[in-house]
Amino acid sequence: MPKVDVVVLPKEEVLDPQGLALLRALHSLGFMEVKECRVGKVVRLDVEGSLERVEEMAKALLANPVTEDFSIVVKGGEKG
Repeated sequence: MPKVDVVVLPKEEVLDPQGLALLRALHSLGFMEVKECRVGKVVRLDVEGSLERVEEMAKALLANPVTEDFSIVVKGGEKG
């Protein structure tokens, strides 16, 4: 399997102070077209295995299921 990105973002219902601060900064610079901003992380993996194993990794360690959602991106495809 090629490189895989696990994209982790705060759940919609969870306050994202970094996202709010970045949104305010973008607005202060005149980028008013930005309506929402969420700040998360991308974990890039180079794995030999299945997407199911990557999903297990994300659920077990890479994302906090209480406060975060994740998606798995492989060569433009997405699962999550």
